[in-house]
Amino acid sequence: MERQYYLPHSVIEFHFRQSARDFVVDEIPLYPFSGEGEHLVLHVRKKNLSTWQMVDIFSNHLGIKSRDIGYAGLKDKNAQTKQYISIPKKYEPMLENFEHEGIKILEKQYHNNKIRIGHLKGNRFFVRLKKVNPTSAMKIQEALKAIKKNGMPNYFGFQRFGLDGENYKKGQAILDGTLKEKNRKLNQFYINSYQSYLFNAWLARRIEISKLVESFKVEELANVLTLPKEEMVLMKAQKHPFKLIHGDVLMHYPYGKLFHYESEDEIERFNKHDISVSGLLSGKRATRAVGLAQEIEQEFDTITSGIDGARRYGWVYPEEVEGQYKENEAWFELHFTLPKGCYATVLIEEIAKREINSDESQEEE
Repeated sequence: MERQYYLPHSVIEFHFRQSARDFVVDEIPLYPFSGEGEHLVLHVRKKNLSTWQMVDIFSNHLGIKSRDIGYAGLKDKNAQTKQYISIPKKYEPMLENFEHEGIKILEKQYHNNKIRIGHLKGNRFFVRLKKVNPTSAMKIQEALKAIKKNGMPNYFGFQRFGLDGENYKKGQAILDGTLKEKNRKLNQFYINSYQSYLFNAWLARRIEISKLVESFKVEELANVLTLPKEEMVLMKAQKHPFKLIHGDVLMHYPYGKLFHYESEDEIERFNKHDISVSGLLSGKRATRAVGLAQEIEQEFDTITSGIDGARRYGWVYPEEVEGQYKENEAWFELHFTLPKGCYATVLIEEIAKREINSDESQEEE
């Protein structure tokens, strides 16, 4: 399904390309490190290296296996990024002569545990957009205000789907039994890509429905939506641009348990960012929507075996959103913080109202 954007403005043209100068990422750890223990935590800054490349460099220097090095998440290659990694404390002396043009160790501290995937709160981003004229700058400022107030769709970024955008087809073929991938990591990656594709398609459909509800009178909606009239009346009354549907799986925000949307009291909690809607990562053992929401979700729920499913926030709320226009340079500079697992390029695409393709940007989650 074609990507749907919720902001009402027209397409904004600007130039965006990731580089160490124009794209900066700072990882926010999930918890403070203890200062003692058998693991050495390194706060590192890297440029033009993927996290995996950086881990390989450290493993080769220390003479240890890559799996002995802990990290919380993958960081962008074509960028300047700061993140935390951990190594066994006993290898600390071997770092005294460590030098690499793309890596700088900023700080060292001890901790009781190895850093593991997911052990981060989020990421703070700096993004510079170029070739921005004054009219576009005003539109970007208005878009940022709307995102600050209402949040944004939590699509998976194009990076999830490979350079040709079609990794999800391999995942579908693996699950169908028409393709075999011997490499376990690639096998998992392709299947995850298919899950992401289905999630994005569901989210696009729900935003499309929400925009229809915003645009038409209830009497007119009967011609374009098959939902009961009483449901459309309730959706029409919702102030948020993303319209909840009875049976949706909601989640406490920014983390917490799952529950189904049954009471109208949840609308105000959604408006206050206390809870958010979740979308399905299709697979086994995942909580499904019920009722009317399930009727929409089931179209994008095609994986019943081979991998576990999960829920992912369908809507997220960027924090500390700031923007500054530098007219002399025709630059617009953005600062914002996203929860873990969210893509900065998705926010940029929502502002631009167009896709940022892999030729313009290359980012990891």
